[in-house]
Amino acid sequence: MLTQAQQRKAAREFAKRWEGRGYEKGESSSFWLSLLNEVYGVEKPTEFIIFEEKVMLDHTSFTDGRIPSTHVLIEQKSIDKDLTKPFKQSDGSLLTPFQQAKRYSAELPYSERPRWIVVSNFKEFHIFDMEKPGGKPEVVLLKDLEEDYYRLNFLVDEGEHYIKRATEVSIQAGELVGILYDALLKQYNDPDDEETQKDLNILCVRLVFCFYAEDAGLFGRHNMFHDYLAKHKESKSMFREALLKLFKILDQEEHERDPYASEDLLAFPYVNGGLFEKDDVVIPRISEEIIDIILDKASAGFNWSNISPTVFGGVFESTLNPETRRAGGMHYTSIENIHKVIDPLFMDDLREEFKEIKALKTLTIKKRRYEELQDKMASLVFWIRQREVEIS
Repeated sequence: MLTQAQQRKAAREFAKRWEGRGYEKGESSSFWLSLLNEVYGVEKPTEFIIFEEKVMLDHTSFTDGRIPSTHVLIEQKSIDKDLTKPFKQSDGSLLTPFQQAKRYSAELPYSERPRWIVVSNFKEFHIFDMEKPGGKPEVVLLKDLEEDYYRLNFLVDEGEHYIKRATEVSIQAGELVGILYDALLKQYNDPDDEETQKDLNILCVRLVFCFYAEDAGLFGRHNMFHDYLAKHKESKSMFREALLKLFKILDQEEHERDPYASEDLLAFPYVNGGLFEKDDVVIPRISEEIIDIILDKASAGFNWSNISPTVFGGVFESTLNPETRRAGGMHYTSIENIHKVIDPLFMDDLREEFKEIKALKTLTIKKRRYEELQDKMASLVFWIRQREVEIS
């Protein structure tokens, strides 16, 4: 499996090689085979993607590409084609590339219908999530692929493999937080003090949020947190000051901010929820080791958007728990075991109720029942009592 650094390098080289190129009939297959192999690490792409698959409409037609294992349907156009404009079809109808792909999709066996439709003209990828009918497509530009490659990960993520990978990534993330935690702890004057532990825990939570936010698009741009801090990496004191300024600005709504603050600070969005509201959290002196961990290992070297919140929450809590750390362990509850508890408790009933509503034919009744179910779910409260059980 390619590392993130390798993927970024491969994406940059791929984009450069295909810049200004793209003829639908002659280059589609080589474009997609290269993308899957070089950027996403598919070892045998010719066995992974199907080209020119026959579809029977009123006439015989062919799909441009289909990836069965990840339920992706591809409609490819030449580089000079506007993907938002309709084109005349062989039957005389006018369809956009997306509408054309949807027509193909409707003729596929139900189990083979796509979750994702990708419309491309070599320089743009328009991504339609069929779980959100009517939703606007996400657009990824070839020229931005070096930064945005992760937005096409769905091309190769397969069900159980994705869950397994998310679990592995989440545990790796927990280990990475542990390394950062230890490096920061060494910089405090009194590492065993209770207030130090509180400050360090809050600091770690804030940093992890920033790592996740820049990878998941919550900050608006991939690597935004990294690029902001990288400008201050030559000075340990300035790096610390940059963190303090960022935490302060993240707690301020736009109208509360100093309008003359630096543009890179003002570009960050306001983060509600109180994560950054406490301004007296102590940040220790920053070492070169900490700068390396934050910039190279945690930010640039790791994709936090791939973690499983279910798994990572437990690992992260263990990381920040001094007793657990002294015992040398990290613990999490698997997704399977979580469902063993919550499914019979309430999820099975909710799913059954949702299924019944979905089958209703009258739209007004259906809408009312959906709203009632939504209110019901919002009102559910669970009390959890934890106890240790010895299994012999």
